[in-house]
Amino acid sequence: MSDNRLPIHETRKLTFENGTAIGVSNRWVGGQYCSILTEAGIVGCGIYDLDTAAEFGQAIAIAKGTPAKPLVEPEDLYEAKIVGVTSQASGLGIEVGMTGRQAVERMLQAAESSSDQ
Repeated sequence: MSDNRLPIHETRKLTFENGTAIGVSNRWVGGQYCSILTEAGIVGCGIYDLDTAAEFGQAIAIAKGTPAKPLVEPEDLYEAKIVGVTSQASGLGIEVGMTGRQAVERMLQAAESSSDQ
């Protein structure tokens, strides 16, 4: 992105094999985070606190960037490895080591399955 005005908040529709989700990117001076929001939960960067999310019953899977290669755009999560999950996300079949894209697809499958019932 070439726009250097900060802060920046962007959302966009993302299409996956099992449905659509909302991609979010937020940037400010000295920081950023991104996430992919599905009906069943969130795949996000390491800014999300798993303990708090689990306490509230939320399905969250996180990936971590590095200072040299931060996760800035939601698409950066596609190939990033999941490093942590809440028990609720684990219940959807999401595991540490899978890619962010795989985690999103599992969340989309879970949302589709629950709407079929």
